[in-house]
Amino acid sequence: MPDFTWFRPAAYGMFIHWTPAAAIGRGEQVLMREWLDQREYAKQACAWNPGKFDAREWAALAKASGMRYAVMVTKHHDGYCLWDSKLTDYTSVCQAPGRDFVREYVEAFRAEGIHVGLYFSLGDFRIPAYFKGPRHDPHGWERFVDYTHAQVEELLTHYGQIDELWFDGAWPRSAKHWGSVELLEKIRALQPGVLVNNRLDAQDPDSAANEQVEMAGESKVLGDFGTPEHRIASDPDRPWESCQVTTHRLWGYTRGEYARDAVTCLEMLCECAAKGGNLLLNIAPDAEGIIPASVQTPLRRIGEWLDVHGEAIYGTDREGAVCDATTYGYQTRKGNDLYLIFRFWPEEATLSVFGLDADVESATLLSTGEELDVEGCEYGLLLKGLPVEKPNDLFPVVRIRCRKEPKALPCAVNGMWSGDPLRFVPWAAARGTSVWVDGVER
Repeated sequence: MPDFTWFRPAAYGMFIHWTPAAAIGRGEQVLMREWLDQREYAKQACAWNPGKFDAREWAALAKASGMRYAVMVTKHHDGYCLWDSKLTDYTSVCQAPGRDFVREYVEAFRAEGIHVGLYFSLGDFRIPAYFKGPRHDPHGWERFVDYTHAQVEELLTHYGQIDELWFDGAWPRSAKHWGSVELLEKIRALQPGVLVNNRLDAQDPDSAANEQVEMAGESKVLGDFGTPEHRIASDPDRPWESCQVTTHRLWGYTRGEYARDAVTCLEMLCECAAKGGNLLLNIAPDAEGIIPASVQTPLRRIGEWLDVHGEAIYGTDREGAVCDATTYGYQTRKGNDLYLIFRFWPEEATLSVFGLDADVESATLLSTGEELDVEGCEYGLLLKGLPVEKPNDLFPVVRIRCRKEPKALPCAVNGMWSGDPLRFVPWAAARGTSVWVDGVER
């Protein structure tokens, strides 16, 4: 059975997109997006030799950033393999580096106690049979699928226990065409505990509905967890992780690109935790294997924040927020503990926590360790004794420890814009019923 014991508690992972395209510096898909000359690209890829790559430095950054698992590209859509595949010479071992980058990554991250995942693209944009498919080139397609399955087997038999297997590139073929059911059975036989994402299927291209697929490859049938990309959307049917970039859009190294700041990245992490999911945040090392300082700096700031406030993120419950936190930030929950994560600080000593029904044992400002006072009020709780000035860099956090599981009051069960509108009537009627300031009918 897949081993989920580590996945949700880990909460935060590092995605690593690193391919020969880094030497071109226009993203990981430049070969396909710009229809570059295949032979010239292959020549450059074979000459690519990142002499400054040190997987131990990547792993140290992941640990310092508070990331507890990682997923590295082993082969992207350009077909270049970062491991010692015996099925092709288009590898980092056979070409200029003469190194097995996957092995170096696996060993370095394991040494830091970080769970290890591998990304693998089913697609290979070098191969005509990939585009022709089984209808137009049945023999070529069969050979290509056999090659693909065999490479997955290599990855699962050469590097010890793999915690997560992250597929991509199923477009435009269906699970039937890829033999995905058979592949998944083989994966389960080789490594029963590995978690497999939900991209072993793209809707059948022969179906008229195929054009309506928002994100090809997000099957609800195969795989163990959901993978919303460039967005945060909870999956009610399974665990999930949102995969996001530290830049604007591209996953691979891009010259001249701007990095997102620490606040933006931390917002994504907190929103994922509040909705009961994980964040897999991408980094893009350059052609030499160096992670840009503009990316490292915000990640390290988040790591420092997690050193103090990590209990509000790691191991939190999948149910997420108890009631609406829009007016100050986010909520996460762990058993009877509710965490208020302040996206912005109220700059007042008293805060109303609307809609919270809780038998409070204590309230603590984790950022400073100060104990706060709590009082009940008509529509929730009042937190008292907050410092007027923001107590720390990034997002302050208050832990409300309850004697039993905190819940939402009836007025807050459905949020603001859903549920029965009649629940607002007593609150509105307390003023009166007329349009005049005093509410009195004229």
